[in-house]
Amino acid sequence: MELTLKEASNLRKAHYYLGNELIDELIAYGKVMEFESDTEILKEGQYVKVIPVVLNGLIKVYSRHEEKELLLYYIQPDQSCIMSFAAGLNNEPSRVFAVTEDFTRVLLLPSDKMPDWLKNHPAMNTLFFRQYNIRYAELLDTIHYLLYHKLDKRIYDYLVEKCQIRGEKFLNIRHKQIASELGTAREVISRLLKKMEKEGKILQHSDGIEIL
Repeated sequence: MELTLKEASNLRKAHYYLGNELIDELIAYGKVMEFESDTEILKEGQYVKVIPVVLNGLIKVYSRHEEKELLLYYIQPDQSCIMSFAAGLNNEPSRVFAVTEDFTRVLLLPSDKMPDWLKNHPAMNTLFFRQYNIRYAELLDTIHYLLYHKLDKRIYDYLVEKCQIRGEKFLNIRHKQIASELGTAREVISRLLKKMEKEGKILQHSDGIEIL
């Protein structure tokens, strides 16, 4: 499967700093794949052979410990995965899981080409330095929330962020998923969502949550 003309144009615009020669190589060696929603495309312990650049859709990256999941970040369009990059470059097994949240199209770059690209095209480093900066900023935000904000604010901001990523005000999401991604108990989530509903911040429906 190949990039559409629109996707190729968007790739060049989003990553103009790479230069046309390198982008031509990424397109030539990369492979476009489509994944349905809720498809696991990477699991912990798996060796990383390809590094994704999301064309459209959304990928959730998380870690798992003792049957509990912890959301690390989302890979949005024009973004890549810094954890996959590190594992692929060093030929190490993945330390994370990655699952599509929506129907997703991805440009998969072969990890065995990375050393040559990094050597011959120094601008390639910029792509992953940018991803690192994004994830580092998100980590600082997470630490800030853990230290200075109550869980109900974390939940509300989490829901708002998911809505902004999707461009809609309704989320087809369950209490169990929220609890899993925020590292707490489902009962706690249910209690705080009920409190937020009474405060007029959200509406709960049988199939999801609406942000007001």
